[in-house]
Amino acid sequence: MENRYNKYKDSGIAWIGEIPEHWEITSFKRKITINNGKDYKNFLDAEIYPVMGSGGCFAYCSNYMYDGEALLLGRKGTIDKPLYVKGKFWAVDTMFYAIPHANLDCKFAYYLALMFPFNLYSTSTSLPSLTQTDLGNILVAFPFLSEQQSIAAHLDQKCGEINELITLQEEMITKLQSYKQSVITEAVTKGLDKNVPLKDRGIEWIGEIPEHWKVVKIKYLAKIKSGDSISSNEIVQEGIYEVYGGNGLMGYCNKKNVDGFNIIIGRVGALCGNVRLISESKYITDNALILNCFDNALYPYMYIMLKAANLNNLSTSNAQPLITGSKVLNVSLPIPPLPEQQSIADYLDEKCSEIDELISIKQQKIEKLKDYKKSLIFECVTGKRKV
Repeated sequence: MENRYNKYKDSGIAWIGEIPEHWEITSFKRKITINNGKDYKNFLDAEIYPVMGSGGCFAYCSNYMYDGEALLLGRKGTIDKPLYVKGKFWAVDTMFYAIPHANLDCKFAYYLALMFPFNLYSTSTSLPSLTQTDLGNILVAFPFLSEQQSIAAHLDQKCGEINELITLQEEMITKLQSYKQSVITEAVTKGLDKNVPLKDRGIEWIGEIPEHWKVVKIKYLAKIKSGDSISSNEIVQEGIYEVYGGNGLMGYCNKKNVDGFNIIIGRVGALCGNVRLISESKYITDNALILNCFDNALYPYMYIMLKAANLNNLSTSNAQPLITGSKVLNVSLPIPPLPEQQSIADYLDEKCSEIDELISIKQQKIEKLKDYKKSLIFECVTGKRKV
């Protein structure tokens, strides 16, 4: 594969730059017909055809809007994630579906659309929106149809190979995360001495534990309370104190409701049971529980223990998962002598750090692969690289 064409010209389009001399510059609408999606709620009597949104198929209905190759683009919400579809489908009302003309290869149009500078055309910052007029008026450069098809086929192959490498790295990360959890669980339930006698102490999620360890309910080791409510206009991008909910950092505010060591447990929602150890003044919202150990020396081990305990299993069966403080307080934990707690915590600090470093390396490889994929697509659909 050659990297350059023989002659180039300035496209006059800032985000594209130079293009091969024979490529045509025109508006997107000259090559494709852009249509609005529609509400599908009148066709729920059967689940036959996929309903497509910005994230792909999310429902099925009894009618279809189009049958064939099409390019889907977000109209409202997520506007920067084009999709290629083929076959019968329904496009939801927050989407555009675009049908290529005879001189435009649909897959080439998809790869080209991935490079559009959507941030230049978004009409709203609170809820990004894209108008059909702005989308249609985007200036782009097109080669001949046969060249479009060659570029699309080349990118299908190369992007497929890159995606396989990304998937491999993601699978390795999943395995490392599972291994990390198993290391934590093994250490906090069995200890570090493999020769110590074990005994079943009646904790279902653990099984046998070292016979010299105590079994204690959390209510004898700590107290618990809910965080406090806070209005949305009090949460800002810059402030004195971090604001934490069950899902993590939400922003900043100018008041606090905790100081020093605290264990934060997600109380409601998708990350119900999520555990976090904090050590500074912060504001904790009412969608999290705040656990305070009676003995500060317990915090490192208690945090590790609660992460291993999978508190999400305590949530109710309601549509919205919920954990109550009383349920947490009645959880039984195996507690080794304090020196052994410290040894376990030190061991896990070192071991988990090693695993986290490996995970970080895999994540960096994924980012590099994604960057390479993006640059490859850009070079091909703008004529910087000859296929």
